[in-house]
Amino acid sequence: MMVAVVGNRDVAEDAMALELLPELQSLFPKIGFKVLDSNEEWVFASGAFVLDVVKGIERVTMFSDLASFSPPPHITLHDFDAFSHLQLLKKLGKLPDDIKIIGIPPTISKQEALREVGAIIAEASQPSKSGRHNSYTDRTRE
Repeated sequence: MMVAVVGNRDVAEDAMALELLPELQSLFPKIGFKVLDSNEEWVFASGAFVLDVVKGIERVTMFSDLASFSPPPHITLHDFDAFSHLQLLKKLGKLPDDIKIIGIPPTISKQEALREVGAIIAEASQPSKSGRHNSYTDRTRE
């Protein structure tokens, strides 16, 4: 299982995913976490997760597709955010259909975010009775 972590340490409301990273790595040492830089090429394997701050949600939420998001306005290339990057990869056919996005609301505490994100990752990483990993679907946004 791979969790791609995105955000901006210079913008407080967009830094939560990056702030959670050391604790998540400690809690889940067998899971690969990778910080993605918006200036580098993003490559995702099937079953990957993306962890990022998402405006407009009240609690940590699992999203199973990009259609759940409203596109932000693009005025300059500085407005090219993680969502825009994922949309471009999808158009190019380089984004797996089964990618999951774990959205963190910008308004919750670090401890609450850690608890909720940790619960999602713990459940997603559990093998099913068949020995295969389950995809986590019961926290999708309605």
